[in-house]
Amino acid sequence: MLPVQPELHAAASRTRVARMEPLAVLPVFLPLAGRKVVLAGGGEPAAWKAELLLATGAELHLLASDPCPDLADLIADPALAPRIRHSARHWTPADLAGAALAVAEVAEDAEAAAFVAAARAAGVPVNVIDRPEHCQFQFGGIVNRSPLVVGISTDGAAPVLGQAVRQRIETLLPRRLSAWAGFAGRIRGHVAATLGQIRQRRQFWQRFSDLAFAATSAPSGEVEADAPAFVARLATGTTTIGEVTLVGAGPGDAGLLTLAAMRALQAADVILFDDLVSAEVLELARREAKRLLVGKRGGRESCAQGDINDMMVSLARQGRKVVRLKSGDPMVFGRAGEEIARLEAEGIPVYVVPGITAASAMAARLKVSLTHRDHAQTLRLMTAHSRSGGLPGTLDLNALSSEAATTVFYMGRRMADSLRTRLLAEGVRPDLPVVAHANVSRPDERIWTGRLADLTSETMAAFGDAPVLIGLGSVFEDALRREKPVNRSLAFASSDIAAAG
Repeated sequence: MLPVQPELHAAASRTRVARMEPLAVLPVFLPLAGRKVVLAGGGEPAAWKAELLLATGAELHLLASDPCPDLADLIADPALAPRIRHSARHWTPADLAGAALAVAEVAEDAEAAAFVAAARAAGVPVNVIDRPEHCQFQFGGIVNRSPLVVGISTDGAAPVLGQAVRQRIETLLPRRLSAWAGFAGRIRGHVAATLGQIRQRRQFWQRFSDLAFAATSAPSGEVEADAPAFVARLATGTTTIGEVTLVGAGPGDAGLLTLAAMRALQAADVILFDDLVSAEVLELARREAKRLLVGKRGGRESCAQGDINDMMVSLARQGRKVVRLKSGDPMVFGRAGEEIARLEAEGIPVYVVPGITAASAMAARLKVSLTHRDHAQTLRLMTAHSRSGGLPGTLDLNALSSEAATTVFYMGRRMADSLRTRLLAEGVRPDLPVVAHANVSRPDERIWTGRLADLTSETMAAFGDAPVLIGLGSVFEDALRREKPVNRSLAFASSDIAAAG
């Protein structure tokens, strides 16, 4: 073995792993409240920069001979008058003295270079709008939850990508974080004074952050009024209040999930989900959240509703944030009423996030207006299943004989024969358009189109055990006329069944 040279050994011992990858720019957050900022120019780009700078509380020195309408509105705003000093003239180097920032909207290269030179001579950071070669700093994308502010930059390489990133962050940060961030600033001194150890303070702020994201509103007036008590409780971990949120998962396509539903999934400790909730929707939940299947499907071993209610109560009493994730909309054929009643009886906070119900998704997929004014003045959503497993005895099927109605039956697959027989007996015309749609909005969806007389258990057998909607009404006539009602690889018609038989 060759001996290691001392100088090489010393160099190796000084080698370290960098804690930060290379940065194209350094993100810096600059307080501007009450400070002088110079803005030269009167066009629309200058107007946007003026609005942005005024939002920081800066004192804006605006040099514009002919301000655009948006700038004129800012100048005329009485609330902004104390912080806007408008001069209807060209800028001069003397205007830059004492400024914190200098920004210009100029058309000519020579003037841009002159403005930059004057700013540098005055020791003022400078930005020339839309001319990156003349800029000492950049205006990036902003997600505003002030005092929480997120800045985004691509160093000019991909502005559209930066905007896309901003939009995604906007969806993940609820507006209420602004109030929680402000509250954090007001209690920071008390936390530092009462929690002496660094570990205690770190644990407190971690709990505070979890609470801010999980909360469904801003800090309450009670919390604001007695902040020391709040700090004491959170420091000992006793402020965690369990709650249950009933969330609509939509029909399956994760793209149809609402923003509120996504935020609830990101804040959940435990998710109790139905058998029909898609895997791609569950993928959007917080990774650490525990997932429990509590599905109820006809003809299968299922979780009893009473057991689900008990589970929600037990988890909430442990201080958990529970999401009861239901396919479609939780308030449409989802037993939400029973669950809400039980939770309220137990004194547990319960909230509801609506979802896109399957009938709406079916209408969108077929491009059919369920309430087209030329065909339907009434829309009915009906269940084809009673507690005993057959058609509900309370269904008013006589009303379906009206030509001015659209009806969508949920859970209709096993009731096809009963529905056809009962509807024909009530006088509904045999050639009434019918659509059966399985796995609405999912990659494996299937669609059958036909007439009421063709609606049979044999037809429905082609769907297997998939959940099926059955839509009836003249609004579906166009769907029957189309050669390809939807993607033919996913659809089949009465002729397919006959050929297969």
